[in-house]
Amino acid sequence: MQGDLIVIAVGLVVALAFSTLIKAFTDNIITPLVNAAAGGGAAGMGVGWTINGQRIDLGAFISAIIYFVIFMAVIYFLIIVPYKMVQARRGQVVFGDPAPVKTCPACLSTDLPAAASKCKYCGTDQPVTA
Repeated sequence: MQGDLIVIAVGLVVALAFSTLIKAFTDNIITPLVNAAAGGGAAGMGVGWTINGQRIDLGAFISAIIYFVIFMAVIYFLIIVPYKMVQARRGQVVFGDPAPVKTCPACLSTDLPAAASKCKYCGTDQPVTA
């Protein structure tokens, strides 16, 4: 459990670092491109409307959506996929259907693998299930 906790902590630190990097990318590159495409210019307001003195900034919203998509893709491909591969090598299923289990008739343990021939808790022989 301690090794998995370290992996999670490192993953969170990496995610925060990528978060700031992607935020800078969307704020400094994507948002100006969206605003320039709408004809806002360097000093213009960009994509959006002003209603009763309040600015509705559609360019910033589009930038936030792009930020979210990029961030989730980075997290998925740099943290989730490698973690699933490591756990698969260990023989553990992550983010998927759990392995089938059966119940021991003697001690009523419910977490025995379906292919088990003996109970790992009480040692009794298990009936063959088809």
